[in-house]
Amino acid sequence: MKPSLIATAFAAALSVGAIATASAAENEKCYGIAAAGKNDCQTSTSSCAGTATTDNQPDAWIYVPTGTCVKIAGGSLQPKA
Repeated sequence: MKPSLIATAFAAALSVGAIATASAAENEKCYGIAAAGKNDCQTSTSSCAGTATTDNQPDAWIYVPTGTCVKIAGGSLQPKA
């Protein structure tokens, strides 16, 4: 493999990581609004994305743009009891 091709691939991989980091900083976790099976990550009762068993499960969350969660009926920045 040519060194220039390796360098290009490496630079592309780094730029994708930087974009993902910037996107994560512009989002927040919003609890209580995910549809069943559509949560982004773990809940208090499961360890995987897509495992919410009911709509609006209080401990299931999805990422939304920062500042949006408080505008959604039922949305919370903290897990609900």
